[in-house]
Formats: sequence, structure tokens, C-alpha cells
Amino acid sequence: MNLRVIRVVKWCLISIFMLIIIGFMAGVGLFIHYAKDAPKLEESKLQSKPSSVIYDKDGQVLVDLGIEKRELADTKDIPLELVDAVTSIEDHRFFQHRGVDPIRIISSVIHNTQNDSMQGGSTLTQQLIKLSFFSTKAKDATIKRKAQEAWMAVNLERQNTKEEIITYYINKTYLGNGFYGMLTAAKSYFGKDLKSLDLAQIALLAGMPQAPNSYDPYAHPEAAKERRDMVLRAMYRYKKISKKQMEQAIAESITEGLQAPPTTKAVPSYLDNYVKQVILEVEKKTGLDVNKAGLKIYTPLDNAAQQRLWDIFNTDQYVNFPDDLFQVASTVVDVNSGAVVAQLGGRKQPTDVTFGLNQAVETNRDWGSTMKPPTDYAPAFEYGVYKSTGDIISDTWYVYPDGTNTPVYDWDKLYQGNITVRKAVWGSRNIPAVKTLASVGLDKSQAFLETLGIKYPNMQYSNAISSNNIGQGSGWGASSEKMAAAYAAFSAGGIYTKPYYVNKIIDAEGKETNMKPERTRAMKASTAYVMTDILKGVITNGTMTNGIIPGLNQAGKTGTSNYDDTQYDQAMENIDGPYDGSSLAPDENFVGYTPHYSMAVWSGYDNRMTPVWGSKLYLALDVYREMMTYLASTADNADWTMPEGVQKVGNELTISN
Repeated sequence: MNLRVIRVVKWCLISIFMLIIIGFMAGVGLFIHYAKDAPKLEESKLQSKPSSVIYDKDGQVLVDLGIEKRELADTKDIPLELVDAVTSIEDHRFFQHRGVDPIRIISSVIHNTQNDSMQGGSTLTQQLIKLSFFSTKAKDATIKRKAQEAWMAVNLERQNTKEEIITYYINKTYLGNGFYGMLTAAKSYFGKDLKSLDLAQIALLAGMPQAPNSYDPYAHPEAAKERRDMVLRAMYRYKKISKKQMEQAIAESITEGLQAPPTTKAVPSYLDNYVKQVILEVEKKTGLDVNKAGLKIYTPLDNAAQQRLWDIFNTDQYVNFPDDLFQVASTVVDVNSGAVVAQLGGRKQPTDVTFGLNQAVETNRDWGSTMKPPTDYAPAFEYGVYKSTGDIISDTWYVYPDGTNTPVYDWDKLYQGNITVRKAVWGSRNIPAVKTLASVGLDKSQAFLETLGIKYPNMQYSNAISSNNIGQGSGWGASSEKMAAAYAAFSAGGIYTKPYYVNKIIDAEGKETNMKPERTRAMKASTAYVMTDILKGVITNGTMTNGIIPGLNQAGKTGTSNYDDTQYDQAMENIDGPYDGSSLAPDENFVGYTPHYSMAVWSGYDNRMTPVWGSKLYLALDVYREMMTYLASTADNADWTMPEGVQKVGNELTISN
């Protein structure tokens, strides 16, 4: 090899070596940059928190999310077999490394490049740091987070013993079914303390923290056994047990010693839907895991009203429902605060399911003509299209102004000619509603709706009489929650509040955080008052009068969705009795309010092609009437005050500003 080639090779090697050094130094620099912003290593966060407690509007405990579900084990009460099981499956070099294990990291990289399955490189100490200080969501596992996690793990190992660290871990982990900590899980799954468990039971608990729901021995016994046996094989591989012990434990049934699942729910059925929304709101606004954060959560829930709503839904004492499959969902909002004071997402809900479907917040059903006030008429008064409730609009042949030449029909397929705006709303006439939206304009109407928390990705003229949102996602369209809040703005003189479920939280360190949203003006007081005056007459003079509550000042609107021609024939086949010639509807709704409360009710069947017809068309309003009658007994019967800029001329109201 000549001298020139040797020099080239030499310089290439030097360059490669320098690049490696530069890359290493850059990595060290980046690590230091990230590590300096790591959270402070606080002992209190390593220790398991008390359970989170949810309170009602009066400060009474509604739910303790940790009742008898978090019991801490002392180090002396943790058997060596459990330590061996946990370290074998999670971090077999736990007692050799100092928080970060380079050998484990290299091994995981090699494994991941050669196998379809993924193997993590985090030590047990790093896992404890993650559980105590960081989000456990996969999307949050950034390089910065990993660097901080490693730095904190090294420091933790400097200040705490291995025994203390593994005790923290055993008490911190979640093992499904609301059980936190392995002592809690041992007593809940097997009725034993940790030292009384056999080897197979110990292995089951040791393997669960990585995916507690997937390895739930009640719901997924086969997966639980597969994971348990994986732990046992790991214990044998690292010489913690003999081959005979492993084989005997593997042969043991996964149900050996397993107690029956708990029959009592931590969250009572009547509170299930509401508490679900409370937890979602706290986690969305704060990023905290309610199950682990040890929070005091104060809600605006009226516990007595919630119980009454549940009774209306689930007993025959108030409303005569046709069958157990008929569904209702409803939200009640306090007009003066915007708070959700009661909510149920269905009737006859499964008692063995916690935090199931809450139809009260879903936007997958159509709210029909209840959309007319916020979509068509309120914007028309707000923007000056109408100046009086006595303005005339023509209920005659009309096609949608979208270029399709599709005709708009009223529910009775008849025309009433020139009628006042007031009578158009009372009669729930479709043609005047679409004409009104066309006069307002889609852009202005959409902007108005958004001030009331209702959005569409692509608003259409059909939204004048419908919240049709099929295939567009839960962020769009209407729900009982959104409709109750929107109508509450009519009652509150045009002030809108995004519906909320939490007043404040106090964390484990005593820090208080106000969670109430700001109230905003969605419309002029004159617009709100005129709409209320019109909607008062819907119940007394309009489409449904079974909502009348004698002596109560109230307003509201009915809403019925429709089948298209092809769906109508299928719905007719699903009629469950002698047909009386009445309308068939997938959804029947009512939204009503008083000066104190706003309530939205959806009714229908889970299967949209099972129609609501005949007497079933009155049930949504029956539910409203019964609940609002109860609520009226808890508040005074004030009336709305006419604001400046509104004048009464005869039987009509005129806006002058």
C-alpha cells in the first residue's frame, strides 16, 4: 500500500473518530441541556398519594375514587419472592445498576432491531420516576422527557436505598379494576396479604403493571396467564426459582384463589355519567391523572336533582316509557352560572360498567327543530334581519338556496302563506326557518352559533332545521350538553358559559385552582329577551303542550328529526304495534328553560332505524316537565325583565336598538 493511500485512510479514520467525539459531545450537551430543567426530586411525589375525592355543590362527598383501593405496604411486609418477580420481568440488573443501565439499553436496541416486539430500556427506577413525575402517555415519551427521567433516576439512587425504591414502586403501580399498589391488589384479587400469596399469584401481580387492563384476570384470563407465565420463566432464567417451582406455578389455573369480582361500584350508577365528565374535565384542563393525583374536586352537581333525574329515567313513577330499550339523555344547566348541575346519558344502563357511554355529550344524533332558535331566528334579530316578532315571512313553496333545487317541506306538507315570525316558530315551520337562515347568511349564522359553543366543519342550509352531523366527528354538531348551554344564554340575557363540571380543585399539597370558565356575551340582551318571549308560547300555543307547568315562567322548543325516503320504508318495518298514522322519527327532542335552569332532552333508540312514533313522540317533553317541576320547587318563580331597546306593541315585541 503506497504512502498516499495510507494517508487517506489515516485521515478518514481521524475524521470518523472526530465525528464520533463531536456526536458524543453534542449528545452530552443535549442531555445536560434537558436535564437542567428536570423537576425537583421530591420525596412526597414518590410516595403514593391519598385518593382523589369528588364533592357536590354543598361540599358533601360524592365519590372517593380510592375507597379501600389503596393500601400501602411497608418494606418489611414485602416478600423476597415478589421483589424477585418484579425485578426479573422489569429490571433483572436492578441491584447492580445505579439508576440507568447501559447494558439494558444496548440489549433493548439489539432486541428491537431483530424482533417485531418492542423491549424498553428503562430501569425500574426510571419507571418509578415516570409514574411519580411525568405523564405515562406514549405520546409524551420525548427525548427531553427520557433525558430528565434518566438524570432523576441516577439522583434518586444516590439519595435512596434500593429497598426504598422498590417499595415505592410496589405501592405506586396500578393493577387494574381501580386497585393501586400490590398490597391492595393482593387483598382485592386473592383476599390475602403479600406474604400469603403463592408463587403463581405473585407472578401475576408482578406482570400486571405494564398493561393492567390487558392482563386483567377477570376480563382477559388467557392474556393474564400468558403474562404470568412469562414472569415465571424470567424468574427461572435469572435463577430466582427452580425449574420444578416454575413448572408447578405454570400448571396452576389463573383462577386459583381468585375472588369474585367486586359487585359494588366505586361510583354509584346514578353518578356514573357525571363523574366521568368530571374526570375528563380535570385531566383535560390540568393534565393530571385523577386516579393518582390525590385531588379534592369540587363540582356544581346538585346531588338531589341528579337522583331525581335518575329516578325519572329508570322508574315508572314519573314517565310511562314503552320498553327498556327506549333511551333518553339529558343535561341540566344552571342559567346563572353555566354549570352542569345534573346529567344522565341513558336509562337502564349496565350496572357492571363504569364510565360507559354518555349519550348526553354525544353529537351523533339530530336535534331537529330545536336548532331553529340559535341557528336562524336569534341571529336574524341580532343582525337586524327582523326588528319585530310580528314581521311577516312567507310559508310557501321554496327550494334550498344551494343550487340543488331540493324543495323544503314543512312537517305537515302544507303551506300557511304569510305568517308572523312568532307563529313560524310556534308552529315549527321549516320553510320560514330556511328562508330566515338564507337572509342571515351561512357565515353570520355560523359565527353566531360558535359564540354558543356549536360548530360545524361545513355549515349548510339544511342546518337551519337540523344538527345533522353524521360522519363529521364529536367536536361538531349538537348534544344535550351543548343545547342546554346554548338555550341558557337566552335565559341569561345573552350571556354564554361553556358548560362545566368542576368549580375548583385542591391538590395534594393544598394548592387551590379555580376551574370555572369565563362568561361571555353571545348576543344582545334584546335578542335574548325577544327569543324568550317567542319561545314561551311554544309550550302554551305551539307544537307540544304537554310541557305546561302551571304558574311557571318557562320557554322552550321541540325538535324532531326525519328519515329520508329509503330510510322511511325500513323504519316502517320496525314499528312495534298498530300504526296510527303519526310521524316516524329517529330522534325526538326538547330544550326548555326557566330563569334558573336550562334543560335539554334527547329521546330515541340506540338503533336509529327503530322509530319514535305515536305516544313516544311526547316522552322527551314528559321527561322535561317532570324534572323541571322538581327544579321549580327549589327556586323562586321570577320572570324575565324586559331590557332597554325592546318595546311591546300590541301582542308583539319590537327591537329599537
